Amino acid sequence: MKRSSFCIRLLLIVINLLFLYAIIYIFYSDYLRSRMINEKNNEITADQIVIKKSLRKMYLLKDGEIIGEYNIALGFNPVGPKQCEGDGKTPEGEYQISYLNSRSSYHLSLHLNYPAEKDRRRARELGCSPGGNITIHGQPNRLPFLGAVQHTVDWTKGCIAVSNPEIREIWRKVSLETPVKILP
Repeated sequence: MKRSSFCIRLLLIVINLLFLYAIIYIFYSDYLRSRMINEKNNEITADQIVIKKSLRKMYLLKDGEIIGEYNIALGFNPVGPKQCEGDGKTPEGEYQISYLNSRSSYHLSLHLNYPAEKDRRRARELGCSPGGNITIHGQPNRLPFLGAVQHTVDWTKGCIAVSNPEIREIWRKVSLETPVKILP
């Protein structure tokens, strides 16, 4: 009897340890990958991202020199800065990459620290929520074949979209806190 009780306790401890390991892996693996991203490659690392909404272009810069240029798709209502959640606009202003998400529903995504205080203030004045979850991302995981034509129509809810090969390249060239300037 004592032996079976000991085995059950041991089994419960092992299960709990495996569960704890799984939780740590799920919640910290993206963080750790994003912190190690620049240590794993010898590529030039961008020190700024500039997005020109009117040109539908995104540029990676290093010391003021363009090291990458990409065609982009924006929110479905792209003219003007984002004002309220659900307006289909892509924000305008200065932000930073706050985290990198390899488990995004859009292939890979670079999360921006939107909304900034000016965005929250504007939304408060309008009596609405500023929204959030603005990212630079690839194609929807369920529709990856759209990559070649993704930039021909503004289709996001306010994010910046590129093709899957492009987001993989961008992912390798940026790090946390990379400044992102979104211009009209």
